[in-house]
Amino acid sequence: MNLKDLLTETFLSLTANKARSFLTILGIVVGITSVIVMVAFGQGTKASIESSVSSMGANLLTISPGSASSSRIGGGFGQGASTNSITLKDVDAVRTQVKNVKAVAPITSTSLQVSAEASNTNVDITGTTSDFPTIRNYTVQYGVWFTDSQEGNSARVAVLGPDTASTLFGDAASAIGQRIRISGQPFTVIGVTTSKGSSGRDNQDAAVYVPFETFQAHLSKSTGVSSVYVEAASQDSMTQVEADITTLLLARHGIADSSNADFQIANQADIASTLSTITNTLTLLLGSIAGISLVVGGIGIMNMMLTTVTERIREIGLRKALGATRSDLTSQFLSEAIALTMLGGLIGIALGWAISWGITTFSSYSTTVSLYSVVLAVGVSTGIGIVFGYYPARRAAKLDPIEALRYQ
Repeated sequence: MNLKDLLTETFLSLTANKARSFLTILGIVVGITSVIVMVAFGQGTKASIESSVSSMGANLLTISPGSASSSRIGGGFGQGASTNSITLKDVDAVRTQVKNVKAVAPITSTSLQVSAEASNTNVDITGTTSDFPTIRNYTVQYGVWFTDSQEGNSARVAVLGPDTASTLFGDAASAIGQRIRISGQPFTVIGVTTSKGSSGRDNQDAAVYVPFETFQAHLSKSTGVSSVYVEAASQDSMTQVEADITTLLLARHGIADSSNADFQIANQADIASTLSTITNTLTLLLGSIAGISLVVGGIGIMNMMLTTVTERIREIGLRKALGATRSDLTSQFLSEAIALTMLGGLIGIALGWAISWGITTFSSYSTTVSLYSVVLAVGVSTGIGIVFGYYPARRAAKLDPIEALRYQ
């Protein structure tokens, strides 16, 4: 049997019972679509997390107060602190005594009510220094960031996130020069940052930044530091900077055993690597769950092919009586199984891509359909056709022609 005859026989066999072929393909379509969407969702989540980590700044180290064993770690990336183990003197020591430190920015923060005229909102108020926008990769869209002089004079000036500016004044640009009240204290708006987006509950655009000294003088009696951002001079020097800071702070705090350290240092590269591992595991888990439906679809293919072989026993006997070989019959039934799975795979890829596009377009979640997932889907669907179609094909090829012709 040549290729043309094989394709013609396959087409005629599958179109002879369109409803059954459609329902069989539907199982593969659902399986492939699930794999495409789940893998796209996992890869989109990974890309979003990597983008968020990258937006934090380059060559970034974060020092947080509190030991690793404490139940309240010092707030991760500057979300408050439960201890006062890190002081401004520690910050100055890191800035002046550790080599390859490009910039240092301590922060302290709390959530307070901010009001302007008839509008008000509750946002995180962050006290920090003039190095903060450089280290954290922030830019000012309107106005300016506060200066070292304003920080030293405890000036009542504030830089707003774009969401906070829009909430209070309707338009971010019109916020410059306006007066706001933070916990009843008057401040002048001197800048509005460029939007950085949000990640989960962490909305970097809903924030207010004031000079560190101003924060401690007018908004909080706390003398502690929530976190300290340190920018290393280069990627290669991050390990050395982290080790030197650890040694310096242990010595300053009189701690001999590093396991008893009352602070933690988070390396941006380690964070990115850990998050990448988590998202890869999540993608694999989602893909595996979706793959179960592919196995179910494959079982449906085998069931249909076994039914087809039973219904066509007399036809098989007649073909063998006319000279068809086992190879011819195996190829015929195997090609029908592969055609079903490949057609289902192509439809599933198109449908999965469309659903992924819809999720990205009409929701806040991002998805990424990669060539890898498409090739994987095609390979898996073809493999299922071969694996689940082989047994029915071999069963048809082994039928005795005389017994087959007598079959009623």
